[in-house]
Amino acid sequence: MKDIHLYTASTMNGWKPVIFLEEAGVDYDLTHIDFASRQQKSPEYIAINPNGRIPTIIDKSNNNFVVFESGAILWYLAKKYQKFIPQNNDKESEVLQWLMFQMGGIGPMMGQAMFFQRIAPKQGEHNSYAIDRYVSESRRLLEVLNTRLEGRSYLVNDEFTIADMATYPWARAYHWAKVDVSGLENLKAWFKRIDQRKATQRALTIPEPFEAFFGRGDSEQQAKQEKANADRF
Repeated sequence: MKDIHLYTASTMNGWKPVIFLEEAGVDYDLTHIDFASRQQKSPEYIAINPNGRIPTIIDKSNNNFVVFESGAILWYLAKKYQKFIPQNNDKESEVLQWLMFQMGGIGPMMGQAMFFQRIAPKQGEHNSYAIDRYVSESRRLLEVLNTRLEGRSYLVNDEFTIADMATYPWARAYHWAKVDVSGLENLKAWFKRIDQRKATQRALTIPEPFEAFFGRGDSEQQAKQEKANADRF
C-alpha cells in the first residue's frame, strides 16, 4: 500500500505536492479532481477538505491523517520524509518564511491578476482598477524574489527546497498573469534552473499539462485552456 493518496488537479497550487513527490521519488496514489463536474464541491471531497479546494493528501501510514492547503502539505511531506528542508533551525525558518511569502503574496496576487484578466471578462466584467492593482503588486513581489535570488541558486541556502517548489509554479506563470518580468535577470536564471529539473517538469504534466500557463503551446490550446479555467483560481 502506498503511504500517500493525493487529490489534485493541474493548477499552480495543485502541482506543488506533485513536484515534491516526484522530486523525492515517493510512490503515491492520485485522484484527479475534475473541476468541470465540480468534484471539489462534492460531499465526499468536502468531508476531507472543508474548503472544497485542491490539493489534499491522506497519509495512510499515519492513521489516514488528512492534510489540506498546499503549503501545509509541502511542510508535512518535508517533515515526514526529511527532504527539501534544511536541518539547521534558522535555515528551516527561512524556508517557512519564503513558503508563507508565496502563500500570502505571490499566489493570491497572481491568482487575482489571472482572474481579472482572463476569467472576469468572459463573464462580462472588466475592471481596470483591479487589473492594475493585481498586476502591479505581482510585479512588485517578483521583484522581491529577484532581489532575494541575487547571488543565490535557490531561495534558501543554495539548495532546492519546498519554498522553491511552492513559488515556482506561480512565478513561472507570469505569462498567464500578464506580468512583465523584464529586467528581473536573477528571477529568469532561477526559472531556467528549475526548468531543467526533470522531476519538476514531469510533475507539471500530472494529472495533465497546461502548457499555456507557462507561455508554451499554440493559440488554439491556449483558448481551450482559458475556457476551462473558471474554477481554477
